[in-house]
Amino acid sequence: SFGVLVLEIISGKKNSSLYHMDGSASNLVTYTWRLWSNGSTSELVDPSFRDNYQRNEISRCIHIALLCVQEDTEDRPTMSAIVQMLATSSIALAVPRQPGFFFRSRHEQVDRAGPSMHVSALCSIDDASITSVAPR
Repeated sequence: SFGVLVLEIISGKKNSSLYHMDGSASNLVTYTWRLWSNGSTSELVDPSFRDNYQRNEISRCIHIALLCVQEDTEDRPTMSAIVQMLATSSIALAVPRQPGFFFRSRHEQVDRAGPSMHVSALCSIDDASITSVAPR
């Protein structure tokens, strides 16, 4: 997705790698969400940028990227809306919700089938499976 691409550019990291934060493993999207929720998105920025960036612009790009990885496709902005968001800083951005493919820590519980059933494990809240096809 475009959001993942933006996060990979900003961080200099791949989404497919695992990152550790607060004792739990996560992918780049989850790692970014946790940093954003804690108000510490500056930790995501690739050190090779040094100080050659505008903090508010990077923060806005991260915010837009999180909107692009929302679980519900209707909550994701269109590319034309993204272009407007990037070009005009006066456009107010929606508050992103927890993204799809969010890895939960072992201590976070997922309420799947009502209050009586909880799943507590390192897992994604999205039920989609991803298959990697490799030639023989």
